[in-house]
Amino acid sequence: MKLYVPHDTTAVAAGANRVADALRKLPGAEIVRTGSRGAFFLEPLVEVDTPAGRAAYANVQPKQAATLLKKKPTPIAQIPFLAQQTRFTFANAGITDPLDVKAYGFSALDKARGMGPQKLIDEVKTAQLRGRGGAAFPAGIKWQTTKDVQSPVKYVVANADEGDPGTYSDRMIMEGDPFRLIEGMAICARAVGAKKGYVYIRSEYPAAIRRMRAAAVRALEAGMLGPESFELEIFIGAGAYICGEETALLESLEGKRGMVRPKPPFPAIEGLYGKPTVVNNVVTFATVPDIILRGGAWHASMGTEKSKGTMPLQLAGCIKQAGLVEVPFGLTLEEAIYAFGGGLPKGSRFKAVQVGGPLGSVFPEALLKTRICFDEFIKAGGILGHGGIVVFDQRTDMRVLARHYMEFTADESCGKCTPCRVGSTRAKEILDAAVKGEATDEDYALLNELGDTMKSTSLCALGGLAPEPVRTIMQYFGKEFQKRR
Repeated sequence: MKLYVPHDTTAVAAGANRVADALRKLPGAEIVRTGSRGAFFLEPLVEVDTPAGRAAYANVQPKQAATLLKKKPTPIAQIPFLAQQTRFTFANAGITDPLDVKAYGFSALDKARGMGPQKLIDEVKTAQLRGRGGAAFPAGIKWQTTKDVQSPVKYVVANADEGDPGTYSDRMIMEGDPFRLIEGMAICARAVGAKKGYVYIRSEYPAAIRRMRAAAVRALEAGMLGPESFELEIFIGAGAYICGEETALLESLEGKRGMVRPKPPFPAIEGLYGKPTVVNNVVTFATVPDIILRGGAWHASMGTEKSKGTMPLQLAGCIKQAGLVEVPFGLTLEEAIYAFGGGLPKGSRFKAVQVGGPLGSVFPEALLKTRICFDEFIKAGGILGHGGIVVFDQRTDMRVLARHYMEFTADESCGKCTPCRVGSTRAKEILDAAVKGEATDEDYALLNELGDTMKSTSLCALGGLAPEPVRTIMQYFGKEFQKRR
């Protein structure tokens, strides 16, 4: 009997390795290690094949292994958190062995090899695929730009420097379905004329690094990669948050300190080693295989007017059900938190939610009807970013939270431009005083002025967006900043 046990970092932290070891002692048991379905509140989640499909045992502990199969498992279709999702990019996560190259198949790449480069790009344009990172730039335009540049050397780079606290979708792809990322990159390479690619992974992801290295070797052995088609290298970054910005990432890839380059020129024209380079994040590349197999129009049929397809939302913070949810764009924040996140634990009351990582705006309850898509978030004064959603309850001191975000920016600034380097440090000092109840009205006026300067003159989004969490916290929770000693 096959028993499926996740090998995802979160599941392992919950004890999945110990559970797998205990289950191996059962007579006739065959243990298959998979990625995670993303229902972290149910981990370790052990699954079994049944005549009606896969079923699961939740929160399994090693001591339960001996008697586990005597209990009735819950069909996956009866777990609302999973059954209500629309999974394409994460369709294999938690189901298959991540390193089983035969099971994966590379059918999209096979199809792509029978299509011309421009046809591939046209499908991505028809899909209206926007980058699933912070900027949400149309992938088709970026690919077209790189293709049109006349250069004998071009590169494809996957930005896996997933540094936003509360986000983990890139990690889940790399650990749970690495061939999907490799296939998406290989398709892009064919479309733009690149022969070499890199996956830039932050050093804090050791399991993802091991899985990607093993997957690259197996893809090479299967003939999906190679010197005549597309060579792929797994590159380990030092873990600087700024290397999530594409030009700082390229600097790091070249062996330099990760610091932002002025733009233009953009990487699509002059990127790695001065050559045309496509830089997309992991989920963007991982979305491409389905677009090629099903067609761009299929992808464009889901979502909202300007945000097409599905988005992986990563739920964290003060909620009952933390985990990853893949749904079409258009879900409201309220639906994400309560229908999928299960709402807040007993005794907790909703106070605020931040979306888009440490540079994202902080929304009050009044904005929970905001639909999750790039443009509606911009209208509401926020960013969707990488899709991380962190919920805070009534115990949160918003002054401390504001200080935390600005301290993060001050620590992670690359230091190249003065507005970010100096502005974030001075802003943190004012927020230090606010936490102590010592900040004056003049201090807050200066804080606003610093924010305006950082937003309009910083070289990159780190400095440009850093004032937004503080600005929105003060806008919606300003009374807490009126406290004096």
